[in-house]
Amino acid sequence: MTKPSHLTRLAVYSGIRHTRPYTANGPRQFCRLQSTSTTISNTKDLPLSGIKVLDLSRVLAGPFCTQILADYGADVLKVEQPGTGDETRQWRAAGEGQKWQPGQLMSLYFASINRNKRSVTINLKSPEGVEIVKKLAMDSDVVVNNFVPGKMEQMGLGYEDFRKINPAIIYASCSGYGASGPSRDRAGYDAIALAEAGMLHITGDPNGGPTKPGVAIADICTGLYIHGAILAALNQKNRTGVGCRIEGSLFESALSLLINVGLAALNLDVDNGPEKRRRGKRMGLGHPNLVPYGAFKTKDGMIFIAANNNRQWKGLCKRMGIEELGDDQRFNTNDGRVENREELNNTLQNKFLEKTQNEWLALFEGSGLPYGSINDVVDALEHPQAEARNMVLGIDEFEAAKDGALKLIGPAMKFSGAKLGVRLKPPVLGQHTDEVLKELGYGSADISELKKSGIV
Repeated sequence: MTKPSHLTRLAVYSGIRHTRPYTANGPRQFCRLQSTSTTISNTKDLPLSGIKVLDLSRVLAGPFCTQILADYGADVLKVEQPGTGDETRQWRAAGEGQKWQPGQLMSLYFASINRNKRSVTINLKSPEGVEIVKKLAMDSDVVVNNFVPGKMEQMGLGYEDFRKINPAIIYASCSGYGASGPSRDRAGYDAIALAEAGMLHITGDPNGGPTKPGVAIADICTGLYIHGAILAALNQKNRTGVGCRIEGSLFESALSLLINVGLAALNLDVDNGPEKRRRGKRMGLGHPNLVPYGAFKTKDGMIFIAANNNRQWKGLCKRMGIEELGDDQRFNTNDGRVENREELNNTLQNKFLEKTQNEWLALFEGSGLPYGSINDVVDALEHPQAEARNMVLGIDEFEAAKDGALKLIGPAMKFSGAKLGVRLKPPVLGQHTDEVLKELGYGSADISELKKSGIV
């Protein structure tokens, strides 16, 4: 078999549709993927154009990381288990089954973190499958996995295995607790990591029990951390020509998110317990260091307001028509406002009940104060600012959906001179297997045999 050239491999992409971002001008409309075919060359203006990522991860942290890299222009190849694929393909919300074509392994969960990737199915439990992955790694810049520590080594796919065939490889691993320590072999789950890292202890209503955040924040932040570490490693490789191993974990990410609360626990003693340590507490929508900071009921809804310094505090009081409160010696410093938190918040709450939510929003408009309404998810995604910043993208002709349509949340970051969007739709399972194997030099007969044997 003759291995195709690098340029040949780049030209293999097919069936890709290009997105044009919408603007805030005129009636609301979603981006639509055009029917004209395009190639990987359309990524030439994207920041990570030319970077090849081999994605051996699944569920959330790893795929979220690799989707960011893919959005930025990297060529991301997602390796999945034949027949089943990434578990999240089957993670459907109640009633979601009506969205998809019968027999399709697809979910909104999977689609939310796997756009701009190609999917190839490879059985990593077979020696032949491992050999295919190694061939892919020879031409990759980055490998991402989230297996339990030691599992990749057992399969012959550890960092040292890859480094022998590609010394410049950047090998990023994500796990629940990291590759060392007494918890290294434990499976990683977002809520468990948040619980053990102290995050749940400080999340929720002060008069209630711990509350899990509405999204898997440990997974998401770990994906963000790893994506940033990969970019740092790519820069290092550009200087040295040598790759490296990167390790991240849900537990360590969650610990790092403790920030100021964590430092208070490490550095402050209080005389209200035998251990004299500040253990943190639930603040609801409040802030341990700032008052006022939180949600207040209005006549017909709720508004979130903050005053982070004395200037903002006086400005808030002026806008609300309670200038005397701003001059009150109990409240004219942040220390005083924190010490008199309950009394101050009760006074403000009574005042906020005098007007409707929209009346208060109009009153604060142009004030420079931090304020906003508490939106539900639909209101948030339909917010004029979300529309103006192209935060919703639309796909037509999405084969997995019964109505052929899919809306996605757009990339959070913007680059001058580059338009980020949907180049590749969230792939159906194994959609690009034949294409990828042909890039490696496998012929049609070879591919048929691999499929018959259950290797791909």
